[in-house]
Order: sequence, then structure tokens, then C-alpha cells
Amino acid sequence: MRKIVKYFFNLAYRPWLIRYLSITRTYTYKGIRLQVLPGVFHPGFFYSSKLLLRHVSRYPLQDKSFLEVGAGSGLISLFAAGNGARVTATDINLQAVECLRVNQRLNAANIEIIHSDLFERVPPRGFDIIAVNPPYYRKNPATAAEQAWYCGENGEYFSGFFSGLQSYVHSRSEIWMILCDGCDLEMIRSLAARYGWGLHCHFTRGNWVEKNFIFKIEPTGAGIL
Repeated sequence: MRKIVKYFFNLAYRPWLIRYLSITRTYTYKGIRLQVLPGVFHPGFFYSSKLLLRHVSRYPLQDKSFLEVGAGSGLISLFAAGNGARVTATDINLQAVECLRVNQRLNAANIEIIHSDLFERVPPRGFDIIAVNPPYYRKNPATAAEQAWYCGENGEYFSGFFSGLQSYVHSRSEIWMILCDGCDLEMIRSLAARYGWGLHCHFTRGNWVEKNFIFKIEPTGAGIL
């Protein structure tokens, strides 16, 4: 059934959505005001960001060091900062970085914003919480905007994430990643294991387009760390 729904989504809804998001749009969620610039992932139209935010909100954030990798418009980072976390937000897309800065000012939030390909420009240090809503699909991104969707033909995004993660955790770190049934989950698990990480599903929820999974990433003691 989901395959049929996705077919009609791509046929009818997606072209409209692309046109709609071709200009800056405003969005409000849980009291957080966002300006979503063209080319930046819009959390209002895709369930994954809100689901990950709801999961993160179950944990105490006050005085926690919090890293969001690929923050996009900044919804999750702004929520964490508003609940007392010391937040670092990164994105590879310069348009997303500008969007983060706009929304930081709009919400008077204290967030460290870094333009970075994964951990490339993030100084090594252990974070209490790391949250990531990664690009899901196996394809090489052709534009900056597509980097929010495509992880590379061979999952290069995940190779980079799992190979670099060790320098940003400590013994009590919690690492949360949301994925969906459109991902190559076996490939992602295999890449995680290569670098000594395991994915443990803590939550599953489906909607009319896809099924989402929230994974806790934990060290296995194996791999080439």
C-alpha cells in the first residue's frame, strides 16, 4: 500500500511541494518560529524531524551538551536550546547554515552554528547527546539541497558519520538517529559495525507514506576505531 501512496505522492504532491518551497516559508511548531529558506529541508512537510524532536524531548536537556548533525532549519536544535541544552548545530549546506542563523536570531537562541561536512570542522569533544536526521537514500547528491536526501551510492555519508563519531562521545553519550523503511538499513548497519557501532531500535511509527525508526547508536567494542 505504501508503494502505491508513494507513487501518487511523487506524481502529484511532490511537484506542488517543490514549487511551494521555492520561496522562503514560515513555520511554527511548539512555539518555535522558523523561516525555511529555499533548498532547506522543511520540517513541517516531513514527519522525521518532529518525531525525532518528540523522542529527544523525553530526556532531560538542561545543561546537556547537544550536537545536531545536519540541523537544516534548526527545529530540533532550537528546541534543545530552549530547554537548557548547550547546543552545537552543523550543516553542509550553506543555505541551511544561513537558515540556522536567521532562526537563531528569530528565536533569540544561544546556538553554536558550524558550516561542516559531518564532523570536519567540529572541534573534537564529547557531547552528552547527538541527534541526527540523515539523508536516507542511496544516490549521489547533485546539488546542495539534495545533500539532505541522498547519502551517496555506497552510503558515503554513513561511512563518514560512523568513522568520525568516536571523537565526539564519552562513556555516557546518547546518540539518536532516525531512519525510515526507504533506507538501505542493512547497508547502514554494516557500515556502523565496520567502525564499531551498533544500531538498536527504540521506537517505530508508521504513516501513510513511510515507517520511521529511531535508533540508539552504541559502541560494540569491535570495528576499526
